[in-house]
Amino acid sequence: MTDPLRAAGLRRTPARKAVHGLVEQLGRPVRHADLAAALPDLDDITLYRTLATLCEVGLLHRVLGVDGAWRYSANPPTEAGCPGNHPHFLCTVCQGMSCLRDQRMPRVDVPDGARVDGRNFLVFGACAACAAG
Repeated sequence: MTDPLRAAGLRRTPARKAVHGLVEQLGRPVRHADLAAALPDLDDITLYRTLATLCEVGLLHRVLGVDGAWRYSANPPTEAGCPGNHPHFLCTVCQGMSCLRDQRMPRVDVPDGARVDGRNFLVFGACAACAAG
């Protein structure tokens, strides 16, 4: 199996291995605060820089939640470079976010001459666990 960090042209630093490994292991978009709590040996500056680098090379993508917090999600090897062009679901109760990869983004017409730098479509409500409780 190819090392995703090396395949992206990055050195395998302890911070990059820890952040990418944790986000990949969790399998869902996760907030910076949650990563910081799970990786207490990383200072905030290192964590922010590591997240930015992993997003820049396409190993992670980020989605802005309705609460104003970015969530970071690992791109599967088959989707490396994915800018998150699929809808996401945010639970407004537990703040959990999940990818809705099998669904299409809605079509949106942009003004003539405009440049689109990314798309984000967020569906929010209570997840199954919170709705049942």
